[in-house]
Amino acid sequence: MTAPTAPTTPAMPGIRRRGFTLVEVLVVMALLSLVMLALGASLRTVAQTQERVDARLAQTDQWRVAVAFIRSSLGRISGRKIEAAATAAPGSGKYLFAGAPDAVAWVGVMPARFGAGGRNFFRLAAEPVDGAGLGLVLRFKPWEEASAFPDWSTADSRVLLADVASLSIRYQGQAGSPADGWLPRWSDPDRLPHRAWLTLRSAASEWPPLIIALHQLPLSDARSIVFTVGGSSP
Repeated sequence: MTAPTAPTTPAMPGIRRRGFTLVEVLVVMALLSLVMLALGASLRTVAQTQERVDARLAQTDQWRVAVAFIRSSLGRISGRKIEAAATAAPGSGKYLFAGAPDAVAWVGVMPARFGAGGRNFFRLAAEPVDGAGLGLVLRFKPWEEASAFPDWSTADSRVLLADVASLSIRYQGQAGSPADGWLPRWSDPDRLPHRAWLTLRSAASEWPPLIIALHQLPLSDARSIVFTVGGSSP
């Protein structure tokens, strides 16, 4: 009699670990590339937008400073007439003011914080700036009893605004006068305009119109010695 044999356990089939196929790997890599590309484009767009916002804010701040300076200087013009000869009667001469469609020149006082006091010749126009297009340029030179505007190429200059496309200026006389409408050119040497309308365009946008009331400074004797800080003598 033979001993009973122990029952045998059937062999368990081996567990197969299934990996990614080559096609699946390629699909995942393609999707990951698209996600990274979209993320990079989004970051680049955000950076460019931030740069444009910063540039616009800087330009707006530059415009604000320029407007404040123009209002302070062009808004206070000398009311003295220039006699053609030493024997001319006081007040019989002409005003030193030249109003063109694209430039304006006058005699005024340098605003405080911007330069030395006393009367100066001023000229505001759009001019070429170092080969970088046009800029809003202010030229100025001390007025020393001259009866005509100076050679502007010898005057000091400051660029108030860069990247300017055009400057348009119109002038208006006192209400009820023959020149009470807006004129592209001021040609009356016996009167000063009452207001000036400046329209400034840049390559990217158009700034709001700037209307400035031209107030005459009190008359004074230019031969008198007056000490001023920041400039307040006419």
